[in-house]
Amino acid sequence: MRYRKILFVFGTRPEAIKLAPLIKEFEKHRDKVAIDICITGQHREMLDQVLDFFDLHADYDLNIMKSDQSLFDITSVLVKGMENVLKDSSPDLIFVQGDTTTAFVGALAGFYEKIKVAHVEAGLRSFNKFSPFPEEINRVLISHLADFHFTPTQKAKDNLLNEGVKENIWVVGNTVIDALHLGLKILSEKRGLKEEIERFFSTVIKNHTAKLILVTGHRRESFGKPFENMCLALRDIAERCEEVEIVYPVHLNPNVREPVFRILGKHPRIHLIEPLSYPYMIYLLEKSYLVLTDSGGIQEEAPSLGKPVLVMREVTERQEGVEAGVAKLVGTDRSRIVKETLKLLEDEVEYKKMSRAINPYGDGRASVRIAEVFGLTKN
Repeated sequence: MRYRKILFVFGTRPEAIKLAPLIKEFEKHRDKVAIDICITGQHREMLDQVLDFFDLHADYDLNIMKSDQSLFDITSVLVKGMENVLKDSSPDLIFVQGDTTTAFVGALAGFYEKIKVAHVEAGLRSFNKFSPFPEEINRVLISHLADFHFTPTQKAKDNLLNEGVKENIWVVGNTVIDALHLGLKILSEKRGLKEEIERFFSTVIKNHTAKLILVTGHRRESFGKPFENMCLALRDIAERCEEVEIVYPVHLNPNVREPVFRILGKHPRIHLIEPLSYPYMIYLLEKSYLVLTDSGGIQEEAPSLGKPVLVMREVTERQEGVEAGVAKLVGTDRSRIVKETLKLLEDEVEYKKMSRAINPYGDGRASVRIAEVFGLTKN
């Protein structure tokens, strides 16, 4: 099964990270396939940082980012923009990743033009249409538009089968693990960059023997009281554990920044910093003791480095991590977040149980397996 022209479509930092190793794998076979990259700019600065780090170059840039855009705005602009890209690129196959509005519109545009669509990280489900929002429904819709489905786990494949998607499903692992391994390799080779990162964090973290907690949080469904509870829990943890340093790269959304800086801004061992570029983030992840998050991809990345993950959400579409014991759902209840975090900080047996569990999300060879499906390489 070979296609002579492939278009990769993505618009956010997570998509770029997860598609980067796949694009790099396909680029090894330019004698067999031509590649175009279309970025939508759904994220802008953070997306550009990933492209630079992985040395990726866009052939098309829709540059849709504007202030105060609604989902209606993003979707409508993307649909028209993708029409023009597809007419110019004329691909035989479109790759989309995950669950963003960019991924959904990319798949929809492929369907409109009767171009085959391949979906990377297919089959994830929370089974709650409003959590995560709008990602859960984006995922479901893409699954019924796509022609090829690359799932990270057997559970994700089973979800597709249960929805009536029966053909062209491959369990390959998650390309985010490929990206993590590739990113750490690039970081080890770019000594100047690594030294720059080390200098930065030496100014942020004062106690270098402390147990470092990495926090990420920005989900829409947590805005308001749930988000305040998460922040109050972080403050409680810092006040009860003097050996802890908390580093929180704060998302740019005002609904995140207002409660975070109001509740956590004055604590000496809670470090609120601007969003990190990918190399800075994976360096911090590697140095951390554990992770508190409501994000998605980090639930897969952290276990690859032996870092327990406490998920501050009521449901997760990455249930495999919970079942494998590498992650635990703690919701947005203040007392429960504190209790479960203290358990990991104080109970070495409990910590080792989570940190040494087997990561269910793959071995870092998902990109090779996908390339094999399209006749480009042998796994």
